[in-house]
Amino acid sequence: MKSFNLSEWALNHRSLVAYLMIVAVAAGVLSYFRLGRDEDPSFVIKTMVVKAVWPGATTEDTLNQVTERLERTLEETPHLDFLRSFTTSGSTTIFVNLKGSTSATEVADTWYHVRKSIADIRHTLPSGMLGPFFNDEFGDTFGIIYGFTADGFTQRELRDYVEDIRSQLLGLPDVAKIDILGAQDEQIFIEFSMRELATLGIDRGSLIAALQAQNIVRPSGVIQTGNESVSVRVSGAFQSEQDIAGVNFAVGGRMLRLSDIARIHRGFVDPPQPQFRVNGKPAIGLAISMREGGDILALGDRITKAMARITATLPVGIQPILVADQAVTVEHAIADFMTSLWQAVAIILVVSFISLGIRPGLVIALAIPLTLAIVFSLMELTGIDMQRISLGALIIALALLVDDAMTTTDATLSRLAQGDSIVDAATFAFRTYAVAMLAGTLVTIAGFVPVGFAASSAGEYTFSLFAVVAMALVVSWFVAVLFAPLLGVLILKPPKSTETKEGFLLRLYRRLLTGAIWARWLTIPLALALFVASIFAVPLIPNQFFPSSDRPELLVDLTLPQNASIHATKTMAERFDAVLKGDPDVTRWSTYVGQGAIRFYLPLDVQLPNDFFGQAVVVAKDVAARERLKVKLEKALADEFPAVVARVYPLELGPPVGWPVQYRVTGPELAEVREIALKLAQVVATSHSAKNVNFDWIEPAREVRIQIDQDQARLLGLSSDALANVLNTVISGISISQVRDDIYLVDVVVRSTDEERASLATLSQLPVPLPNGRTVPLSQFATFDYTQSTPVVWRRDRIPTLTVQADIIPGVSPETVVNSLAPDIDGLAKSLPPSYAIAVGGTVEESKKSQASVIAVVPLMLLIMITVLMFQLKSFRRLVLALSVAPLGLIGVVGALLLSGRPLGFVAILGILALLGMITKNAVILIGQIDSEREQGKDVIQAAIDASSARLRPIVLTAISTVLGLIPIVPTVFWGPMAVSIMGGLLVATLLTLIVLPTAYVAMFGTKAKAGPIEAQA
Repeated sequence: MKSFNLSEWALNHRSLVAYLMIVAVAAGVLSYFRLGRDEDPSFVIKTMVVKAVWPGATTEDTLNQVTERLERTLEETPHLDFLRSFTTSGSTTIFVNLKGSTSATEVADTWYHVRKSIADIRHTLPSGMLGPFFNDEFGDTFGIIYGFTADGFTQRELRDYVEDIRSQLLGLPDVAKIDILGAQDEQIFIEFSMRELATLGIDRGSLIAALQAQNIVRPSGVIQTGNESVSVRVSGAFQSEQDIAGVNFAVGGRMLRLSDIARIHRGFVDPPQPQFRVNGKPAIGLAISMREGGDILALGDRITKAMARITATLPVGIQPILVADQAVTVEHAIADFMTSLWQAVAIILVVSFISLGIRPGLVIALAIPLTLAIVFSLMELTGIDMQRISLGALIIALALLVDDAMTTTDATLSRLAQGDSIVDAATFAFRTYAVAMLAGTLVTIAGFVPVGFAASSAGEYTFSLFAVVAMALVVSWFVAVLFAPLLGVLILKPPKSTETKEGFLLRLYRRLLTGAIWARWLTIPLALALFVASIFAVPLIPNQFFPSSDRPELLVDLTLPQNASIHATKTMAERFDAVLKGDPDVTRWSTYVGQGAIRFYLPLDVQLPNDFFGQAVVVAKDVAARERLKVKLEKALADEFPAVVARVYPLELGPPVGWPVQYRVTGPELAEVREIALKLAQVVATSHSAKNVNFDWIEPAREVRIQIDQDQARLLGLSSDALANVLNTVISGISISQVRDDIYLVDVVVRSTDEERASLATLSQLPVPLPNGRTVPLSQFATFDYTQSTPVVWRRDRIPTLTVQADIIPGVSPETVVNSLAPDIDGLAKSLPPSYAIAVGGTVEESKKSQASVIAVVPLMLLIMITVLMFQLKSFRRLVLALSVAPLGLIGVVGALLLSGRPLGFVAILGILALLGMITKNAVILIGQIDSEREQGKDVIQAAIDASSARLRPIVLTAISTVLGLIPIVPTVFWGPMAVSIMGGLLVATLLTLIVLPTAYVAMFGTKAKAGPIEAQA
């Protein structure tokens, strides 16, 4: 029975196949323009933030009564990796981190479980606690940010304009949400003197109760008439601070206006909320997030046009400033990658035209856009956007997909040269190589399986690499056996002479291969020796997790002592703004005071809001300017900001990590953990490659403790609760009501005058009102102690954890620093008491997790490869032969990385795994060719030489095309190490496949074996 030949079917249905080609190209062009554009592939940030506030509680009470209770419940969360908590006086923030293997659907279900489980224990939490509050949108990316500065306008007027602009922009397509940055909520302050109230005989509590009663919102009823319903409203609600100032009180038989006994004024929250600055000026920001699957280029264009229209309507003095524009970044990145893609296409076509000739090169030239068009359509169907990973995958796939088309075209030319008709020649490749090519394609795809199914954030980040390459390779096989034969029939011509002459290179190769086979017991050990040498050389290659981004931004972290106020952080930010002002390498910058930058870039390591922390995002003119600026800023911060823990660094690629070198010290007692961390920091500081050694928390803070003489207080008619209420009112102020002002709710805050609450020195003389209307100084029944307390406690999985952090000098990897410190740190760890431990964190930990997730999938990769190979080869010896060649590519990988100075990181490892599939594919087809030659009656040696000679041109051309096609992405920061790995490995592996594989075949199957039942020769 004649087997089905897809190429023959295509030639018998030429019009239909031609129609399919036209439809594929048209659909691909449409898909190309419809594909979403983004900077990075979307991946789920598997972190939820749970926050609770217990006003007035100490750090210790908050830790024991709130953090501990919440963490005990959160430990039961499905798919939990670890918990991290941040506890301060009266506040706790818990990060719930899920395992990297958690799918997006499981993440959503898990966050529902967290909410439900916390709701179940809500009644067990302390009374007076606010929350818990949940944030499961921690990974939202706000790629476009505008800052608005005002000259001649109040902050309230500016905010009104910004709110209006926000409303207009929210209506644009693809806008998901818009956050406002740096806006300060307004408050109305009622400030009075405790002494004056006592003198007038006014009870503070009664005064507050009267204000609250007048401003309350209550239903007054509805009158139902025969024709309509009429609502009844009671007047008296406060509309402004003037309404509050005009309130009258009956005191001692006479009426007093509130403004006569208190100062009423409108201001902003005190202390301030996190602030936002642009180019050294106070500003309010709008951060715009795109919906998932949107086109950032289209969104950026819409926002640019909308902002141009809006700006024209703004009054003079209000200036919008573009702070972050992901659309421009993506546009440049896609333009660069598309340039690289067309360069790769051009390189491959040049190789094809030179090596095969004009007509055969034209067949391959037409097969490439056909394949890419179908891939674009499949990308749209599967929801894969054009971004960093998918574009790089297209270039890698482009270098691979020409293999099948080149094999088909070369086979057609060979048969035409032997006198076959054009139809027989065009269908010969399917009869002879189709199954082997398909097996090779599946084996190559299997090499990318660890990329696609690594259960980690890094694996999720790079998934589209596997998806795009797999689609491209499968499509390329169909194009090679369905479309290429038709193109060959239309384009190729039989040679004028059917006599084939061996070229110089072919004759040289045959002599070299013959010598290698006869000296096979030297050839094979020599290859093994090179492989062993490459393994020993691997430690010489620098390690790297993910490289830094090639974007021009610099992040500058500025951390003050943890008891610093937000006023101190603002002063520091203003001083740093002065450093940046006028620098020729700076295009613009934005500064976040009291918090870290909003996530304007998906892999950003977002920092918690803290009064003592500030962060600047500095946009340099280009990458070279960024590097110059980094050196200048590091020197300026070291010289002019000695009290600040500062870090200057570019944006990261891949999952966010933070400080590159981190060690976690864990244990039950805070004091002991602190002592161990200090010793550990001394060890880390001994490394010449580490700098800026610091801690995530360690400094104690001053605290004033008021010891109440309870007996004396009771004699005066006071209780601790009443006293705490008075102190809170006097010192910080309490909110007693709200004024409804347009879209805002303005808190009405009652507090004492500046003279009575301004400083610690006046605290002892603070007048405390008594029930009888008199006041007494606080010192009459209280003493004051100045003590130290821990302002912040970090925990990991309910155990206090103090992290020692450090930066690294340029040119050194975190792995190098950690490895050099390992003996000393291991010695310190062994000397620790039971229940205390030191663990490596940071880049090294994340890199190991990600690599482990890849390695965990390697058995599946091998299983797929071996299964495909067994179906194709049907022989254990041939299986071993095919697999034994693949690891030898490591020789070229190591040599290429060492010569180029590129690091061996996560991306390079993915390239090595993919290389295994490419090498094995060539091995499978070559083994099949040798078997085919033997079936024609040749002995093993002659069959090996003839088969290798027949496969020389397609294997070499494919390797050259792949290597040269990867040249455009070699200079890129992200793809460079992978490209170098594949290029070096494939060059060496091609030589080994053409020399060592035939030699090993002869050694394995003997020199005298003749043709026979090849399949039975296991």
